[in-house]
Amino acid sequence: MGPDSAPGPAVPWQKVLWEHQPFPDNYVDERFLEELRRNVGIRQYQYWAVVKEAGFVGQQLSCVAIFITLWLYMEQGLLPPELLLLTSLVCALLGYGLHQALKSQVESSCEPRTYMADLQSASIFLSFTFGFSPVLKTLTESVSTDTVYAMSAVMLLAHLVAFPYAQPSPPGSLSLNAALFASVCLASRLPGALHTFTMLSCALLVFALWPCLLKRLRANAPRQFTGVCVGVCLGGVGGLGSQSPAGAVLLALALGGVTLLCPLLLVRLQRHKDNIHGPWDEAEIHEDISRFLQ
Repeated sequence: MGPDSAPGPAVPWQKVLWEHQPFPDNYVDERFLEELRRNVGIRQYQYWAVVKEAGFVGQQLSCVAIFITLWLYMEQGLLPPELLLLTSLVCALLGYGLHQALKSQVESSCEPRTYMADLQSASIFLSFTFGFSPVLKTLTESVSTDTVYAMSAVMLLAHLVAFPYAQPSPPGSLSLNAALFASVCLASRLPGALHTFTMLSCALLVFALWPCLLKRLRANAPRQFTGVCVGVCLGGVGGLGSQSPAGAVLLALALGGVTLLCPLLLVRLQRHKDNIHGPWDEAEIHEDISRFLQ
């Protein structure tokens, strides 16, 4: 809406509503556009900084690929469940030690949990999982294999979509439940109850505990965080390539698109933003006024 081209009365126009003025309702003078502001508060992104943040998305995609690779090895009988269970236990102990070592002073004062409380929680989960493994093994016997695989794929996709990448610790309930549901479906197709218990324990390590460690690593050791993300991505592509070269190629293309192409598009499209702000915007209640109204 531009200034009115017709000559106005001698009385100066004021931008007020409580006084009667000899002007039309839609009248504005030449000072109206002086308050025009463009791109107020627009954040300028750096390409490599965005790539670094996108690495979290890529490594989570690779974690799903690693979990599927482990399941394929166990389903084919190439990976004994005892070996995977022992490896998961060692990785959990090392990860817990690293998680405690990266704890800052502020986090130490705010977290009242002790080592015995963590050990008790882990023992309860492992005991219940081991006790219910025979039940979980026969949970999907009446369901066709194709349906189980389809449900697992949908749930893993839901896990990736709903995962809270900005605040991954603790993982979101929707993403974690979807991942565990897919894990139960896949574990029920393994040969024995020990295989099921091992697969569910591995799922807890990959989908629940690993994001907590990675979040603390990103906050307290950003350089090491980048290297870990690259290593997980390479591990996911390499592991999937040992079972399906075509799947490894698709994963590599997806990782390249998520971590390299999408940040480039974000940075390039920033220059085309043209947000305007001015006196036509809705009024905002500031903090001092809100306190007065209370």
